[in-house]
Amino acid sequence: MKVAVFSTKSYDREFLAAANGEFGHELVFFEPRLTWQTSPLAAGFPAVCAFVNDQLDAHVLVTLAKQSTRLIAMRCAGFNNVDLRIADEMGLTVVRVPAYSPHAVAEHTVGLMLALNRRLYKAYNRVREGNFALEGLLGFEFYGLTVGVIGTGKIGALVARIMRGFGCEVLACDVAKNAEVEAYGVSYVKLDDLLARSDVITLHCPLVPDTYHLIGGSALAKVKRGVMIVNTSRGALIDTREVVRALKSGVIGSLGMDVYEEEADLFFQDLSDRVIQDDTFSRMLTFPNVLITGHQAFFTRNALAAIAHETLGNIAAFEKGEPPPGRITAERVR
Repeated sequence: MKVAVFSTKSYDREFLAAANGEFGHELVFFEPRLTWQTSPLAAGFPAVCAFVNDQLDAHVLVTLAKQSTRLIAMRCAGFNNVDLRIADEMGLTVVRVPAYSPHAVAEHTVGLMLALNRRLYKAYNRVREGNFALEGLLGFEFYGLTVGVIGTGKIGALVARIMRGFGCEVLACDVAKNAEVEAYGVSYVKLDDLLARSDVITLHCPLVPDTYHLIGGSALAKVKRGVMIVNTSRGALIDTREVVRALKSGVIGSLGMDVYEEEADLFFQDLSDRVIQDDTFSRMLTFPNVLITGHQAFFTRNALAAIAHETLGNIAAFEKGEPPPGRITAERVR
């Protein structure tokens, strides 16, 4: 099948090309993000492969459908950037990769927790400068603390398991309980209870209307003072402006983020020689207790290989007229 692959970097081309030996699709790589302005590049392609920051709103989807595209293959788990209702109306099939490598994201999540707590990023820079002073590096032990996990799918379940291994009490909140998580000794509680009791809160839920700005002014009024918050899921789960206020007041003791609600114009590119125009993001970079990574939690060889294989497998199933394993529709997410 002829596929227009957007937002591609060298690693995307490497892993997709390697996996394609099994499938034999005609892959055409485009470096730009998919937007209304770049959508003409997909003219004549029956399939479009997109990533987390590509724009698949009504305008783009209508354009793609008019250009003969029939399949939108997301090479990621998230689909919040896809207008599924319009896709259904236009007869476009949308597929995703729901669980390519949950271990990659779970391990990165815990890595952010450890780095924040023990100020590893500050220690690294100090030692390189010959500064071996310990002032400002004081951390705490996770053993005996309470960790709140919001969202207990495959990634959240793994984070819960890891933190239980640290000797933490783990609380969970989700629309449905996961028996595997309960088997780890995790207690399901209501969101308000989790917010009030947790020393660490980690987000692993999808971005849907009910979770938009889940961590905002109302939630932050209920948390323990000095709480650590980590988000490796979707940026808009956090109301960034409210979080900045909470950092300034000391309500949030530390913040780790691998995602950001306005990341589309920042992440996955080298901006080191430019002035960042996002004042809120720039403000967060000034806090000594904030650690931001550029949407790299998924970025392991294992995950990239799995993403490539499952994405191309979805496309192959569609081409054969079979139900793609990763199909997602507006009806299914209601």
